[in-house]
Amino acid sequence: MSSPNDTAAAEAAKPSHFIRQAIEHDLQAGTYALRRWGGQPGDGPSHQAGMADPARIRTRFPPEPNGYLHIGHAKSIWLNFSLAAEYGGVCHLRFDDTNPEKEEQEYVDSIRDMVRWLGWDHHFADDPARPGVRQPHEYFASDYFDFMYRAAEHLIEAGHAYVDEQSAEQIRASRGDFGTPGTDSPFRHRTPAENLARFREMRDGQHPDGAMVLRAKIDMASPNINLRDPAIYRIRHATHHNTGDRWCIYPMYTFAHPIEDALEQITHSICTLEFEDQRPFYDWLLERLCEGGLLTAPPPRQYEFARLNVGHVITSKRKLRQLVEEGHVAGWDDPRMPTLAGLRRRGYTPDALRLFAERSGVTKTSNAWTDYAALDAALRETLDPVAPRAMAVLEPLKLVIENWAEVFGSADHLEPCHAPVHPHHPELGQRPFMLGRELWIERSDYEDTPPKGFFRLFPGNKVRLKYGYVIECIGAIKNEAGGASAVSARLIPDTKSGTPGADSVKVKGVITWVAAADGLPAEVRLYDRLFTEEQPDAGGRDFLSVLNPWSLTTVQAIVEPSLAGAQPEDRYQFERHGFFVADRAEHVAGDRLVFNRVTGLKDSWGK
Repeated sequence: MSSPNDTAAAEAAKPSHFIRQAIEHDLQAGTYALRRWGGQPGDGPSHQAGMADPARIRTRFPPEPNGYLHIGHAKSIWLNFSLAAEYGGVCHLRFDDTNPEKEEQEYVDSIRDMVRWLGWDHHFADDPARPGVRQPHEYFASDYFDFMYRAAEHLIEAGHAYVDEQSAEQIRASRGDFGTPGTDSPFRHRTPAENLARFREMRDGQHPDGAMVLRAKIDMASPNINLRDPAIYRIRHATHHNTGDRWCIYPMYTFAHPIEDALEQITHSICTLEFEDQRPFYDWLLERLCEGGLLTAPPPRQYEFARLNVGHVITSKRKLRQLVEEGHVAGWDDPRMPTLAGLRRRGYTPDALRLFAERSGVTKTSNAWTDYAALDAALRETLDPVAPRAMAVLEPLKLVIENWAEVFGSADHLEPCHAPVHPHHPELGQRPFMLGRELWIERSDYEDTPPKGFFRLFPGNKVRLKYGYVIECIGAIKNEAGGASAVSARLIPDTKSGTPGADSVKVKGVITWVAAADGLPAEVRLYDRLFTEEQPDAGGRDFLSVLNPWSLTTVQAIVEPSLAGAQPEDRYQFERHGFFVADRAEHVAGDRLVFNRVTGLKDSWGK
């Protein structure tokens, strides 16, 4: 049991940042002390109504279900869910489904799955999520379409909104720019009654897509272009994944988002820095709805932090979709993709992603980039203490021990060997394997004429077979192209690892190996960064022009017999090579072994 001093030390060790400071200030001031769940008009989904627990803080993670989550979302998930947990609050998973033409149930299910995978399933039901089944603390923007429509009518009646029948091009041109104020729409001065009638015609399907929009009436001369009468409703004759064909008008995200926050009793609305210029409209809208009695004060407050920019990564959903649809990758979960589904299949762990997000910090510095190597470092740090070890030969070259029968009395003799499952956890036991006359070694472990500093196999040199015997290289059998097709060696008796006298012969080189007798064939996929440039689309560059042609290399490897029972998503350290995972989609234990390289034992990019 931890002492009060331990708890105090843990609290002091947490890095402070401006969002945590704002939360602590609000808690100390009692800003939201009177909040109760379900205390707002139109308080959202019926599966949550009626609860009355005090709201210390409430955050939300609000992805749009129009694609798969990516590594940047991992930071938002960590920040929103961890802050809610730290301060005894709740974080909502909310699907901002206001764009029916781009949203699908597939994306809803994948988002839910990734949030659970990252370790935040305790915010949801105890039962596993099922496609299409609502979970506790889970919301949809479409839950509030009725309220949003009422809010829009209220703005019209109060003179704060009007229906504009200009084309999209005309509206865009009339907004002006940073040096030129906007000009009023010819429809801006209609009466509330006229606007209300037109808006209801929009609702009733009497006008085609793009014929008109509902705009907030704020200030066409505002230095913040986002306040120059932004559109808040548009016509879309499209079937919605959640509401079907009930609606043919849909709210804009900037209108829907603050309303969702208010109805869900969100206290701290945390988003990335590109929404900073939208905060004045966020505040304006909630103030107007509080004035009209549709919402109660105090409204939520929006806080912006710098998004996670990772080198050699693209996070634009449009560009990620292009990679998938044009076949540059094998799907949203391709292990080269920066989607969470891709990172999971590649072998990254929730622990590593959470550590990576935490280390990236919470700031307002928008131009900061994080090296991809930092993600791999977090993976190594979290996986090294727990990953079982195994030997694998990725570029097999046959090695034949010529004096095997002389030493053991039979060419068919198999010598039992063993190695620890994990070198720092003896309680995990040993993994057994055999050593025979023929074995597989790495092709790079042999040189006819060794370069300086090469201590592995070359004629006349001695090395240790890891966990086995010392051998002396005799030479190589050459193929027609002049390369080595097999290496010959002789075994030095009485040098078996772990036996008396094993160190009687001193060697500088140790190599890994797998016996031909019990080695297993495996497909190993060596993944690397998808792009050769740190900022693939910098300066408007075509990001496809810097795709890495070596982002995937597939080899036919030989692995030790302990991997026969590896299950999908089991992770290992292949000694000398790095960290690998049994592919979650194509690996079949005992039948088809498929392993993905997550990362090497150290950063070697660019070498």
